Amino acid sequence: MSQAEDFVKNGIQVIEVEKAAVAALQKSIDKNFADACQLLFNCQGRIVVIGMGKSGHIGNKIAATLASTGSPAFFVHPGEASHGDLGMITADDVVLALSNSGETAEVTSLLPVIKRLNVPLISMTGNPKSTLSKFANVNLDTSVDKEACPMNLAPTASTTVALVMGDALAVALLQARGFTEDDFALSHPGGSLGRKLLLKVEDIMHHGELMPLVSETTSLTNSLLEMTEKRLGMTCVVNAEGKLIGIFTDGDLRRTLAKGLDFSSTPINQVMTHSPKTINAGKLAAEALQLMETHAINALVVVDEVEKPIGALNMHDLLKAGVV
Repeated sequence: MSQAEDFVKNGIQVIEVEKAAVAALQKSIDKNFADACQLLFNCQGRIVVIGMGKSGHIGNKIAATLASTGSPAFFVHPGEASHGDLGMITADDVVLALSNSGETAEVTSLLPVIKRLNVPLISMTGNPKSTLSKFANVNLDTSVDKEACPMNLAPTASTTVALVMGDALAVALLQARGFTEDDFALSHPGGSLGRKLLLKVEDIMHHGELMPLVSETTSLTNSLLEMTEKRLGMTCVVNAEGKLIGIFTDGDLRRTLAKGLDFSSTPINQVMTHSPKTINAGKLAAEALQLMETHAINALVVVDEVEKPIGALNMHDLLKAGVV
C-alpha cells in the first residue's frame, strides 16, 4: 500500500471513530441534559466556561457559540482564574466546566471557590465518577469508548463529542429563547450573514440629487445625459404627477440604437421599459438581490407607498455593500 493510500485509510478511520462517538452521545441527551439547559436558561448573569488544554480550546468555542446565539457567555482560563480572574464570576452566573478526566488539577482547584460563591456548576466530563462530576449540580456525560488517536492518547473523539454537546446546549437554548434571524444578525453585524439580515435597501440606495430621474417628455439625448451624470446605468421615468411609469437602462439604449431614431426629438416614453420592477426602501437588501437575480435585471427603482420613486440601486451597490 502506498503512503497516499495510507493517508486516506487513516483519515477515514478517524472519521469513523469520531462518527461512532458522536452517535453514542445521544444516550447523554437525557434528564441531566434537560436540567443543565434549565440552569442555563434561568441564568440571570452569564455562562462562565472553564477548561484546560484541549478542553479549554473546546470551551472557548462553546462560549462563543452560546454568546452568539442569545446566551451571554465567556471563557475563563483556569490558570488565570486562580490568579484573579475568578473575580469575574458573580452570584448570578452559571459555571460550565470541561475536563475529560474530571480530575484536571487547574479545574478541580477552583471547586471550593465556586462552592463558596454558591454558583451553579455544570460539568462536562468523560468520567461520571470523577471529582468534577461529583461536585457539579449537573454532570453531562461526554465519555467515549476510544480516541481516534491509534495510541488512544491524543484528545480527538473526546473533544469532538464535547464540542457537539456544547452545540446541543446552545441550540436547545436558542430555540427555548425564541432566538430569531434578526437576533442573530444583531450579534454578527460585521459578517456577510449579518449584512444580509440587517442591511436594508434604504441604507444603500441612491436618493435625492444622486437618483437619476427624468420626466416622460424628456428627450432621449437629455435622458442619456442624466444617466451619464448619475452613473447608475439607468434612469427613472415619471409622469406629470411624479409617479413612476418606466425605466430606461443601458440595455434599452442598445436596443434603441438599432432603430435609428433621432435622439434629440424622441421622448424617453417612446423607448423606455414600462412597468419596471420596484422595491420598497424598508425591504432587506438581500430581497433586492433576489429580485434582480429572479428577473435577470441589474437595477431597481425604490418607490414609496404611492409609487413615486425615492431612490435607485444597482447590482454594483449590492456588491459594494457585501450583500452578494
